[in-house]
Amino acid sequence: LREMEEELKYAPVPFRNQMMSKIRAYRRDLSMFQREMRSTDLGLGRGNQGDTKYGIFATENEQSTNLQSQRVLLLQGTDSLNRASESIERSHRIAAETDQIGTDIIEELGEQREQLERTKSRLVNTSENLSKSRKILRSMS
Repeated sequence: LREMEEELKYAPVPFRNQMMSKIRAYRRDLSMFQREMRSTDLGLGRGNQGDTKYGIFATENEQSTNLQSQRVLLLQGTDSLNRASESIERSHRIAAETDQIGTDIIEELGEQREQLERTKSRLVNTSENLSKSRKILRSMS
C-alpha cells in the first residue's frame, strides 16, 4: 500500500484522488482482517486438536487471502502504471507537436520580418526618389 501511495504522487490528479480512496478502502479492509485474525487466534485452545486443525486451515486461508489481495493490488498497480505510461507518452507526443508548431511559427515570422525589411527599404527609396522629383519640379517651375 505504501508503494502504491508513492506511485500515486506522480499520477494525474483526477486519477490520484480516485486511487487514494481505493487505497483507504484497502487499508480499512486490511485492518478489519487483522482484527478478525487476532480475535480468531484468541479463541484457539492448545489442548483441543480440532481447533489446531482449524487454526492451520485458517492460516492457510489467510495466506491464500493475502496472496489474492496482493495479486489484486499488483494488477491494479500495474494497470495504474500502464495508464500513467500512456499518459506520459501522450504528453511527449503533444510536446513534440507543440515544439514543431513553435519552430514553424518562428520560421514564418523570420520570413515576414525579411519581407517587412524589404518593404521598408523600398519605401525609403521611393521617398528619396519623390524628394528628388520635387526638387527637379521646383527648379523647373
